[in-house]
Amino acid sequence: MQQIFNFLIRNKNNILFLFLLALAVFFTIQTHSYHKSSFISSANSLTGGIYSWANDFDKYMHLDEYNKRLMEENKQLRNVLTNLNDTISVENYTDTSSFDGTYYFRTARVINNNYAKRNNFLTLNQGKEAGIKSEFGVITSKGVIGIIDRVNNRFSRVISILNSESRINAQLSKTNHFGSLIWNGKNPNIVQLIDVPRQAPVKEGDTIVTGGKSLIFPEGIPIGSIEDFKLDQSESYYTINVKLFNDMTNIGYVYVIENLEREEILELEREEDEQ
Repeated sequence: MQQIFNFLIRNKNNILFLFLLALAVFFTIQTHSYHKSSFISSANSLTGGIYSWANDFDKYMHLDEYNKRLMEENKQLRNVLTNLNDTISVENYTDTSSFDGTYYFRTARVINNNYAKRNNFLTLNQGKEAGIKSEFGVITSKGVIGIIDRVNNRFSRVISILNSESRINAQLSKTNHFGSLIWNGKNPNIVQLIDVPRQAPVKEGDTIVTGGKSLIFPEGIPIGSIEDFKLDQSESYYTINVKLFNDMTNIGYVYVIENLEREEILELEREEDEQ
């Protein structure tokens, strides 16, 4: 206590000056509307800056949670949009109230990703418990990632588009000319579209999308753009180098696609084969 008194005595002049200064500022603000509004504006600006910083810090700390929430919202929107595309045409409108939809989207997070080998895979943090099965497609908002081939209760494995065993039906976005999308094992940014007939109007920069001959992916999912192309040895088909829209070395969250009509179509095709 004695130290406090000694401090006050030693600094009494400074303390008195600060007190009088604060008192003068207070009366100036109270008696002059301009100074009062300026002070309030400055105080609000300072407070707003602090709140903004605190909010940004909170967002940073909860970034993963926000990403999950956005993915869930995007999943729901994709389900709605896909079903609308399936039920609405230029000439005919169908009542969607009783329509189940052709595709269903789920979200998952990539917990392991290989891209430097010849046969690469990804691992997702969702499995049978989330309704995921083999032969489900996997995409991001930018394009195709691969196809699920193994599933257990909690996790699933994806055959990456960067896998020598991968075969995906793909086509030119501007026409119906299609081929098979493969990877030659060289550049993780470039895949190859083969067996495209030479009659196709191939042009550098054009977009390649998933084709309509697949029971895994909806038609029109982006894949990449044409980097260059050449005719094969028979000069009947093009081999097209496609630059992927996805950066396969940096994949975080994905959408898993289920074709709700797949089993029914396969059953019909099996019956035809048996006849």
